[in-house]
Amino acid sequence: MRIALVGDRSPGVRSHARIPLLVETLRERDGIALDPYWMPTDDVGGVDGFDGIWLVPGSPYRDEAGAVEAVRVARERRIPFLGTCAGFQHMLLEFGRNVCGLRVAHAENEPDADELLMTPLACSLAGHEGRVRLVPGTRIEQIVGASSTMESYICSYGLNEAYKETLAEGGMVFSGHADDGTARVAELPGHPFFLATLFQPELAGDGRRPHPVVAAFAAAVARHHRGRELASAR
Repeated sequence: MRIALVGDRSPGVRSHARIPLLVETLRERDGIALDPYWMPTDDVGGVDGFDGIWLVPGSPYRDEAGAVEAVRVARERRIPFLGTCAGFQHMLLEFGRNVCGLRVAHAENEPDADELLMTPLACSLAGHEGRVRLVPGTRIEQIVGASSTMESYICSYGLNEAYKETLAEGGMVFSGHADDGTARVAELPGHPFFLATLFQPELAGDGRRPHPVVAAFAAAVARHHRGRELASAR
């Protein structure tokens, strides 16, 4: 079961070091043998051939367009998708542009753009933990199994809340919020698995017990792989 880890791999990014440990833990604990393949954002050709796509942290990405393209492929081809930190930001960027028809930018990449979907947070969350309140009945709430969760962040950008209603009208569900009501989790109903978090679930604990979000993504990848095998056998 191959998963594409889309992001510009760097030894200086904590999540990039942690993710391989989580993959091995999933193999040993849950029997889900994922085969991770790192794809830089400036070379995402063939990403549609994977059983899952994880847009990992590490912005600014080398190629914003490549990151957005990986999200589009996952959304349109119904490939299980997980976005964390910058993955959350670029997932919303893709949805805003390609589904809602917005001409919007990311302030980290285009600070002088007229319409910014992703803007600097009032207070940087880099190195902080915060409570995330989960909307009852949503996928994230079912995955976590609780109404709230404490999570780790390494980010300085988030959704421009002025666009939240427009994205919601397009079908995006904001299923997790900080105490002040700002978006922390987004998901797309009707998709096999399409979920992104501004927090970084891959940094939870010491890596020996995958966060429920990571485990749920891995399970969705396994289901997708089995479905492809059944289809090819017919």
